[in-house]
This record gives sequence, structure tokens and C-alpha cells, in this order.
Amino acid sequence: MAEQGSSNTSGSPGHQEGHMLPGVKHIIAVSSGKGGVGKSTVTVNLSVALQKLGYAVGLMDADIYGPNIPMMMGVTVPPVKEGERIHPADGQGVKVMSMGFFVPEDTPVVWRGPMVHGAIQQFFRDVNWGELDFLLIDLPPGTGDVPLTLSQLVPLTGAITVTTPQEVALSDVRKGMMMFQKVNVPLLGVIENMSYFVCGHCGERSEIFSSGGGERAAQKFAVPFLGRIPIDPAIREGGDSGKPIVIHQPSSPQAQAFLQIAQAVVDQLAQSEKDQGGGVPSMANLLKKIKEPLQPGS
Repeated sequence: MAEQGSSNTSGSPGHQEGHMLPGVKHIIAVSSGKGGVGKSTVTVNLSVALQKLGYAVGLMDADIYGPNIPMMMGVTVPPVKEGERIHPADGQGVKVMSMGFFVPEDTPVVWRGPMVHGAIQQFFRDVNWGELDFLLIDLPPGTGDVPLTLSQLVPLTGAITVTTPQEVALSDVRKGMMMFQKVNVPLLGVIENMSYFVCGHCGERSEIFSSGGGERAAQKFAVPFLGRIPIDPAIREGGDSGKPIVIHQPSSPQAQAFLQIAQAVVDQLAQSEKDQGGGVPSMANLLKKIKEPLQPGS
């Protein structure tokens, strides 16, 4: 395990006694007020960006009805049972768990709320996540059962909201952010996806879905604006092929945007913990220590 795993983060959720994930320092929900904004794509690339920065990372696919994370992460070997517990799959050096591993590809999940609650609980209780710096949870869109279940089961470090710039998306984002406020989950920030398009032929920048909406939402709720992600065919192709752009085109401007957002998340957490008097070492220094990617079964 990298040195990050030994950092003094006594004020973080992973060190609260009695909850189901004692080895996980930061549990972060990634949400969107509506579907179609690229939330899962952002979550996948954010998870591998954090891993690339040297952190031990897990990714839980809590979108029970549309579990696409295994495909997007390029997972080739499913989770394995170890005694009474399940060891997560490996995708790009990130520990991955999803309902997609247990349901045939073309079979719909037709479950009521209590069954969804039970499945999410098993993902926490029965999965051997081990020692992690970050566990990202890809939520289904909207304000349904899953976010409420999470807030009841584990102490979330906070929630990140993904949106596109236009007002029709932002009205739903505001509702989602208010939901997290009602259940006392801190809002870590807003990511604006599909923010702009740069023509591959002439280099002209076009703001297809308007501009500045994510930043305005962040200002309204007095939370950080974490950054903008362009709309680009390479990002979509990476998701379809199981080759996230952060891993397979790391020097591209698109990958750099994800890496900058990952660092913004780390810096935001470091500042929050410093404000709370946790005595956390500088995250900027920790980022200099790059570890080897996790291997399957590690």
C-alpha cells in the first residue's frame, strides 16, 4: 500500500468507529440531477485520475438499474469470492464493484426500493474493499432511494454534482444539491461536463450547451466549482471501449482536465480537514509520491 494509506486522517469518515468500511478514508458520492449529463463517464475518469495521482481508489456502481461501470472500466475478470466475502474486480488499477457483474447483460433489474437498499448494503458489508484513500460511488440520476440509502449506511465525506451548462439541466441539479443538504451530506463541488467543443479541424471553440451554468450553480450553493470537461468523441470512445481517456491518452487536453479536477477534489478535502483541525499533512506533498497501480487480487 502506498504511503498515502498511512496518512493521519483521524477526522475523516473512514476512521469513525463502527461503520462498515473502516479502511476507507473518503467516501464520495458522484451525482447528477438528471440523466444524460455524462455522470458515469466523469466518475470513471475521476477514479482513474485519482489512481494515477497515486491514491488507492475503489469505484462502486450504485446505479442498480443501469450498471455500465464494468464496461467503461474495461473489466475483464469479475469479482471473486474469498470465504464469506467478495473481492472486487480490478479495472485500470481501481477496485470495482457493480450489479453488472451479477445480472446478465440484457436482463433488466426490476426491483422495488427495499431490494435496492439491500443490494447497496451488501456492496458495503460483503465486499472486501480493503484500505482505500477514496471510494467513489456512481449514483443513479435524480433524487431517489439510493442517495438516501447511502446517507443512512455510511458516513459520506461528501457529494460531487455533475451537470451540463444549460438551464434545463441546472434546475434538476439544484434539487439534487438541496437533497444532500437535507441529509447533511457536504457538497464538495460541481463539475461542468460537455462544457464546450473544440473543432478538430479548425480549432474553433463552440459552447454547444450554453456556458457558465455549472459555475453559477456552485456560486448559488456557495460550493467550489471543480472544473470543466469538454465534449469530445475521444472521451465517449474511451467509455465505449473500456479505455478511459485519462489512462490511454494521458497527455491529451481532455485527460488533463480530469486530472486537474481530481487534484481540485484532493485539495478541497485537505482544506476542509485543515479547517476542522484534523492536522492532515499537505496533500500537495502526498501527490508527489506515485505508487504502482493495483494488480488484480492485490
